[in-house]
Amino acid sequence: MNSLSHLSDAKKERRIVFILLSALLVLFIVSLKSGDINLNIINSLNDIFKGNYSVESLVLYEIRLPRTLLALIIGASLGISGAALQGMLRNPLAEPGVIGVSASAALGAVIVFYFGLSSAFPLALPLGGIAGALLAVILLYTLTGKNSSILTLILAGVAISSLAGALTALALNLAPNPYASLEIFFWLMGSLSDRSFIHVWLILPTTLIGWWLMLSARRGLDALSLGEDTAQSLGVNLAVLNKKIIIGVALSVGAAVSVSGGIGFIGLIVPHLLRPFVGFKPGSLLVISGLAGAVLLLAADITVRLLPTQTELKIGVLTALIGAPFFLHLILKARREWAS
Repeated sequence: MNSLSHLSDAKKERRIVFILLSALLVLFIVSLKSGDINLNIINSLNDIFKGNYSVESLVLYEIRLPRTLLALIIGASLGISGAALQGMLRNPLAEPGVIGVSASAALGAVIVFYFGLSSAFPLALPLGGIAGALLAVILLYTLTGKNSSILTLILAGVAISSLAGALTALALNLAPNPYASLEIFFWLMGSLSDRSFIHVWLILPTTLIGWWLMLSARRGLDALSLGEDTAQSLGVNLAVLNKKIIIGVALSVGAAVSVSGGIGFIGLIVPHLLRPFVGFKPGSLLVISGLAGAVLLLAADITVRLLPTQTELKIGVLTALIGAPFFLHLILKARREWAS
């Protein structure tokens, strides 16, 4: 019976992976087509390969392709990080934005902005974001401890986010240049516009290392879902497992925030929607959450480009408008379950 159940779960996983990959391919093409200029993608790609840089090929290569790749990479990072944190903390409300990781990564990047290090040293921006995210995850794990309640997690996350937000506001308030202050303010809202391949290459190495660390913890997360004692009896080193996830989340989320600014709730929504499709196994959820995170952020980025607004809506604003009501729904659901 268990063997049949395992086969059924594996079949569902393969099906959902196929659906997500198909959706990702369609959205990737739609993203390359979306904008004020209608592009012929095939002709533009031919021009790029031949070295004939027409207006269409330049728009594709310099603007739309890096933006699409960044949406894919950052969405996948947020999805995997949310699933990994929920598995490590065994708490369904853990998410980089909700628990203060994104805000702390933004603070690290703002400090780099503030002291002008980003212009002198290009890697300073992602390193600042990674340092802020790493500090937040370590602080969260220290504050909440093991088997923390939802209330403890939310309070710790609110405290970390509030502190990071206050320090960011202080940096904005003390900024000697009002234009720099305004630039930081708009950057904090989250956006993928005006990004280039420089940003893609900037975050790719640390992001890939972060993904590898989190994905290498899949078996350990599955064992941890049965309890710490059971996981240890199965040979899982919990200290190593936690370090892999903490460093992995810090690397991937820190790098993502350093380029895109604050984009929240992707890591909260995606694992919740997909958890039933993987038999509630946290390890199996990581890859699927990465694919779904890429799909969701790519769809959100296409939406902000197509909305008939005078100025392009910031993508972080759109994800917050979707994610905040979803978060409240989860809190009310958890409250009803606790009351019963």
